[in-house]
Amino acid sequence: MTSTPPPAATKSANSIVAVLALAGIVVSLMQTIMIPLVPELPRLLNASSSDAAWAITATLLAGAVATPVTGRLGDMYGKRRMLLVSLGLLITGSVIGALSDSLIPMIVGRTLQGLAAGVIPLGISIMRDELPPHRLGAATALMSASLGIGGALGLPASAFLAERVDWHVLFWGAAGMGALATAFVVLLIPESGVRGGGRFDLVGAAGLSAALVCLLLAISKGGDWGWTSGLTLGLFCASAAILVLWVLWERRAAQPLVDLRTTVRRQVLLTNLASAVFGFAMFAMSLVLPQLLQLPEATGYGLGASMLTVGLVMGPSGLVMMAVAPMSALISRTRGPKVTLMAGAVVVAAGYGLGTVLMSAIWQLVLVSAVIGAGIGLAYGAMPALIMAAVPVSETAAANSLNTLMRSIGTSVSSAVAAVVLAQMTFTLGATTVPSQNGFRVVMAIGAGAALAALAIAAFLPAHRPPGPPTQHAPPPASPDTVGALRGGQ
Repeated sequence: MTSTPPPAATKSANSIVAVLALAGIVVSLMQTIMIPLVPELPRLLNASSSDAAWAITATLLAGAVATPVTGRLGDMYGKRRMLLVSLGLLITGSVIGALSDSLIPMIVGRTLQGLAAGVIPLGISIMRDELPPHRLGAATALMSASLGIGGALGLPASAFLAERVDWHVLFWGAAGMGALATAFVVLLIPESGVRGGGRFDLVGAAGLSAALVCLLLAISKGGDWGWTSGLTLGLFCASAAILVLWVLWERRAAQPLVDLRTTVRRQVLLTNLASAVFGFAMFAMSLVLPQLLQLPEATGYGLGASMLTVGLVMGPSGLVMMAVAPMSALISRTRGPKVTLMAGAVVVAAGYGLGTVLMSAIWQLVLVSAVIGAGIGLAYGAMPALIMAAVPVSETAAANSLNTLMRSIGTSVSSAVAAVVLAQMTFTLGATTVPSQNGFRVVMAIGAGAALAALAIAAFLPAHRPPGPPTQHAPPPASPDTVGALRGGQ
């Protein structure tokens, strides 16, 4: 028995995929747009180094808060509507950043840019609602991978512009790309009729936001404040206490922000755990390779390269992620997304293994970056398929948003762990203390270990079942749209 595909012609389906992938890439560019400016931020914004770092931290915190909230609002009031709201916030934040010459306006602008983080899970959910089943797997794989694609491709572009034009152009460019994506969404993306309804859980949203802000603030600033300082430990404790209260509230709420009954299903729970660990593994590459490239040759292992060269080395990983998205969908369709996720974890672990021994030439780091990018592309393509196969269609955006949030938490923890390792394993070069080569090897080994941990978690996911009657696949309550989407996700 086969389900009836949504009434979308091939041309319309292609347009939906292209526009949503573009929107995802534009949003993910916000991760790397500031990287070339980081060393100069204190001078550019007339602020201390610790204060200027808030221009990066603000985006992280805003994205963590916005992702689950916009997902739930999308399920309730319309995914296209929330997609346009998110892009509008990105444009507004980019314009404020372009007009900024001091710290406070820049933090405001970067916060608004971070609030657009929900675009990728919203895009995946729109695809589930609008695309025919045979197109869904490859499309969601591409959309999920856009988180890494935009970050990788944006680095060389932003480095090139930062070296040759006024830095404000970076933000004007972000605003222009956001406006272009918005125009395409207005013209080509339909509003889905699939709605979850109900009332918005304001208490649940505030509680989850407070817990996430405390957790990520402690992780991101713990290195500056001291991991054993009262402020850092207090934030960790506050996050844990708020999270416990939030779980109690969500279990009793008639219409919770996050349906914990769905979240604790084995497939959803293990996929989210694997996503967090995989986010940890992925980000180690972004921390190690740029430093290896930019450290002076006098260290004996640094390559003394420019930021533009760093971008060109990291860029191919984004192209590889894009190229493997169809392969990810093919493996998921024939062998199941569990196998795809496990394969991605193995490839990432192999990439980091290569990195521990291949770090003495630019071509070696390009190879390492590309291999890790291939693994990320495989795994990120499998995650939405696993999530959508286990949740009702009315909860797609909220469930995908939670999965995206788990990846972000993993990357934040990875940044903190790598910073601690590299701060402890150093040597003195002249009057400067720099990370040692063994420190970079340890971080890569930790990245490989995290990928293998994700492999172990994925091994406990339910096995793929061959296509059968729709009732064998759809979780209650199910609709024809749900069944069609689940077939496409597998």
